[in-house]
Amino acid sequence: MQWLQSSRLRLVMLVVLSTAIWFMPVPDGLSIDAWQMMTIFVATVLGLIIAPLPLGAMAMIGLTATTLTGLLPIRTALSGFSHPTIWMIAAAFFISRGFIQTGFGRRVGYLFISKLGHSSLGLAYGLVLTDLLFAPATPSTTARCGGIISPLFRSVAEAYDSSPEKGTENKIGAFLVQCIFQCNAITCAMFLTSMAGNPLAANFAAEQGVEISWAGWALAAVVPGLVCLALIPLLMYQFFPPELKRTPEMRQLARDELQRMGAMSKAEWMIAATFVGMVTLWVFGPVLSLHATVTALAGLVFLLVTGTIQWDDILKEKEAWHTIVWFAVLVMMAGQLNSLGFINWFGEQVGASMAGMGWVVTLVILLLVYFYSHYLMASAMAHISAMYSAFLAIAIGAGAPPMLAAIVLGMFSNLYMSTTHYSSGPAPILFGAGYMSLKQWWKIGFLFTLVVIPVFMVIGGAWWKLIGLW
Repeated sequence: MQWLQSSRLRLVMLVVLSTAIWFMPVPDGLSIDAWQMMTIFVATVLGLIIAPLPLGAMAMIGLTATTLTGLLPIRTALSGFSHPTIWMIAAAFFISRGFIQTGFGRRVGYLFISKLGHSSLGLAYGLVLTDLLFAPATPSTTARCGGIISPLFRSVAEAYDSSPEKGTENKIGAFLVQCIFQCNAITCAMFLTSMAGNPLAANFAAEQGVEISWAGWALAAVVPGLVCLALIPLLMYQFFPPELKRTPEMRQLARDELQRMGAMSKAEWMIAATFVGMVTLWVFGPVLSLHATVTALAGLVFLLVTGTIQWDDILKEKEAWHTIVWFAVLVMMAGQLNSLGFINWFGEQVGASMAGMGWVVTLVILLLVYFYSHYLMASAMAHISAMYSAFLAIAIGAGAPPMLAAIVLGMFSNLYMSTTHYSSGPAPILFGAGYMSLKQWWKIGFLFTLVVIPVFMVIGGAWWKLIGLW
């Protein structure tokens, strides 16, 4: 009852604040419709952050408010549900369930461990490579980490009797859990379809005339991403080492597990074929004039027709349907903010205050503010919704190449998920395993920002120059 009262109080505070903003004087150069649309959008995003109600419920309240106030007709308010990007991410959600249900994800993980599991460092790379392999077709980081990577990690820790309950967490478990957590943020940043918020960021960029392709995002992220994935376990091993260095038994244990699983089933082969086919078509889609959403839907239909997944499996995928609701509402609102001129007006106002700094300095400042402000956030999607469009407009207004600014801000929308124990879906899953104290978790999270950010800015910057992003 106390929690319910607290939620009501937060909701009342949100309504009062929104009403106050609604009736404030409209700034010069902005229409009243743009101001009112901004008010509803800000109220919706604040609702996502302070969460008086579930995220989907807050999105529906925002949608309804746009029509009850007469700001938008109902057809326009519901237009976000027809956006192709929403159905691409939904289809990828549905397909990713097949990786878990068929056991294909676990099989690949054990395969990597059987090859690299001779040491604790090798085990870390094996788990990271498993995450990287499935990232392009698994937009739910919670499902990927909770359904594939976390069970593998727990199997390894248990095999070596590394447990918080027994006081042996530093034997190998604490080392592995942070390697997984830090590297998960990198794999999320490497593909347009590896985190649910990435297509949202891409859609916000499209509203400002910047069209990010799947291949374009992947090409920009591949070099700094792979450098980080190579460095993080190595640095973790050097500065926060496990007590257990050699793990020769794990390779045999993994082989034994693969033997128990037997030959790949028909369902696993179907999942593997769909995965390879989708990634191939996403890469060559622009050449073939094939929309990324069509590729995702074709993969889903193939799995349904072959019986690899059932329609009931899709109906039970709550996270996907939940994403469709809030995604559609935010996409609609962002589009209206842009068409009503608010985004351009805001970018011009803030850009004028940063005049004379040059676009490089401006972009660096924006990226640092964008990254470290996530310490105040518990949702990457809420963070993207609140800040991405505005920061992109400011960067472009300062003279930054639009495609560079859009993709780099998109990648940073994932990198900040490696900071706190509430920063992303995988964070509470991994922190909740109990292998590290809160102080250790935050300490490592901050220290590795001092590695990841320079890699993306310096090595990434050189790579982006080479491929012509600036």
